[in-house]
Amino acid sequence: MSVHATSKRRLWISLIVIAAIVFSLVWDANARSHALAFDPKCVGITEQNGHRVMVMDADMTDWNSSQAVLWSWYPTAANGFGDLTAAWDLPTDLKIRDNCVFGGRFAIVTDSAGLAAIVPYPAGNSKKWGLNVGGNPQSAELLPNGNIAIAASQGNWVRVYTSTLHSSSSTYATYALPGARGVLWDPRGNVLWAVGDNHLVALLVDGSRIAPVLTEYLKVTLPTVGGRDVQPVYGDVDKLWVPTNSAVYQYSKSANAFSTTYAGAAQMNRANVRGTGSDLETGQAIQTVPKAGCSSSWCTDTVDFFAPGTTRTLTGGAIYKAHFLNPEYQ
Repeated sequence: MSVHATSKRRLWISLIVIAAIVFSLVWDANARSHALAFDPKCVGITEQNGHRVMVMDADMTDWNSSQAVLWSWYPTAANGFGDLTAAWDLPTDLKIRDNCVFGGRFAIVTDSAGLAAIVPYPAGNSKKWGLNVGGNPQSAELLPNGNIAIAASQGNWVRVYTSTLHSSSSTYATYALPGARGVLWDPRGNVLWAVGDNHLVALLVDGSRIAPVLTEYLKVTLPTVGGRDVQPVYGDVDKLWVPTNSAVYQYSKSANAFSTTYAGAAQMNRANVRGTGSDLETGQAIQTVPKAGCSSSWCTDTVDFFAPGTTRTLTGGAIYKAHFLNPEYQ
């Protein structure tokens, strides 16, 4: 073999080795990021005394330790929200979603002062979309097509904003829902679930990505008034968690019926639950219930866990909602 051929062969081998190393590093980084959001220890909370959303490590018994905080975020000029910081005061919702339109993983957040936003997760260093939508937004959902659905309790509406058009797009479709407080996309039914004061509704998102239309598909009267949240029962695609002012229900889509006879109901079926949900891998459930002495009538410093039962306390905190984080819709 000639010297030239030998050198060329060595060059190709070197390039292959370098490519393999780079691929392994990228894969490892992606795997670490993927594990963060899928790990059952990841609990998202809206902490209103600190004016931030946080991802907490449920395996850490001391939530006052900095090691228990896996991620936190609030809008600043540095992360692209300089013109929207006044619309952030009391955060109300945090979801993590993957989206192929935007490409990547994102945190979806709302705040009662008016802000709804999509930010890259875990980087949190830029604005994919953000707007002061007003109306006391309580919950948001990133739809598969990249648009964002928002529920506002004082605005009494559910809206879908065209967040794929540009980072401040204010075009929206709307559906009137008194006391709207929760939204959740259902990929199997291809509907948007939303809960308000008196009803659980399933909405079709019709039209196009740049001109959406919301159409009522199903409207169910709640067994008790004051719907507070709607979350998947991970592990059972037929069921939804629906807490109200008086009780915590599981709703069966196939039976079109609410139940309080689910596993763990003796402990979990209680009044004034603001946020609830369960984990896909372990089946463990969590709730937040307002606590006397907290800074508002709707907050607590403690997240309650069920099956197995335990608590996590953030001393001095004002937690509104807590959810197990999972980028999967159900």
